[in-house]
Amino acid sequence: MKSYTISNIARLFGLSRSTLLYYDRVGLLSPSRRTASGYRIYSEEDAKRLERICMLRRTSLSIEDIRTILDSEDAPCAEFFEKRLKETEEEMLALKARQGLLSAMLKGMVRPEARQEVDKQMWVEMLQAAGMDERAMDRWHAEFEHRAPEAHHRFLLSLGVPEDEAQMIRLWSRKFRLGGGNGDAS
Repeated sequence: MKSYTISNIARLFGLSRSTLLYYDRVGLLSPSRRTASGYRIYSEEDAKRLERICMLRRTSLSIEDIRTILDSEDAPCAEFFEKRLKETEEEMLALKARQGLLSAMLKGMVRPEARQEVDKQMWVEMLQAAGMDERAMDRWHAEFEHRAPEAHHRFLLSLGVPEDEAQMIRLWSRKFRLGGGNGDAS
């Protein structure tokens, strides 16, 4: 049966030695035995338990919750996972709100003279004034998408086109080009 020193098992799981000492101190994972000189020796079973601990820690469950889950032999402890899932959803909403706030703050910091003054409507009107009809604009998008897809994406966003609409335009442009520009992009 394979055994591990504290350094071996720490390296195997990408943990620090002090993390394993902490797990031992709080009773989450104690080594199966100690050598005569007091060194901790972990068994294969200890390694399996540590693997479960690491998986559960990635869900951000508390040490107490992890201990309860590991020590419960019969129940799958679904309530802990449901609770953590709900907390994660709330954290994601809070992060999304923070992202929106930061984005708005950054937009407000742009110097007025550096702000983009050409929006989607103005761009379409300029193309029409230059003599382009719908079909020519479709070919223009298809060619832009073909030659420089990421630049096309950035350009659409710079016009104030929402991300989902920009993705739809790009997809349609690729289909238009594959359809030979005959209008049958489906």
